[in-house]
Amino acid sequence: MKRRKAIGRIALTGAGAALAWGGYKWYDWTKTPDLQYLEQNRVLISALAGSIIPATDTPGAKEAGVGDFIIVMIRDCADRKSTNKFIDGLKDLAHYCRNHFDKPFEGCSAADQQAVLNYFEMKGTPYRGIIGKAQEVYLGRSFFTTLKKYTVEGYCTSQAGATRGLSYLYVPGSFHGCIPLQPGQRSWATR
Repeated sequence: MKRRKAIGRIALTGAGAALAWGGYKWYDWTKTPDLQYLEQNRVLISALAGSIIPATDTPGAKEAGVGDFIIVMIRDCADRKSTNKFIDGLKDLAHYCRNHFDKPFEGCSAADQQAVLNYFEMKGTPYRGIIGKAQEVYLGRSFFTTLKKYTVEGYCTSQAGATRGLSYLYVPGSFHGCIPLQPGQRSWATR
């Protein structure tokens, strides 16, 4: 066999494999989402949100009902690609917990839950610079980035989060652009 033929065949095989992988990923992201799996894992989603914003002297994300908010946002507001990536991330997280701790995420200790969250945060961190921006635009956000975004959004807009987790005035009055905070004071939900 001549060298040119061998190099050509290697290049053709590599291009075919890249095309096949790209086609599989495109199908995986655009298929009909498994919304039933999302509904069945309501407890897992609430536990994940509760691990991101735990309860202290204020209610946590689990007590504020953020798990239900995340399900509604993923089911009704996210595009098909984001929904599929989130559901695949949930499946991956459940599989990871079963393999490493022999129990579901909700049954793990707080330290194990934090280790799982750290792993998925590192796994979902985009590249820096323009490559990371292109990755986010064309491939979408990672599972953990979406989870954090909806957890914070759901907590800050919930009644428990806005009134007990943040400072809240029902009628805030006039606008003050810069207000000094007292030591130990919470940030404002309405200003």
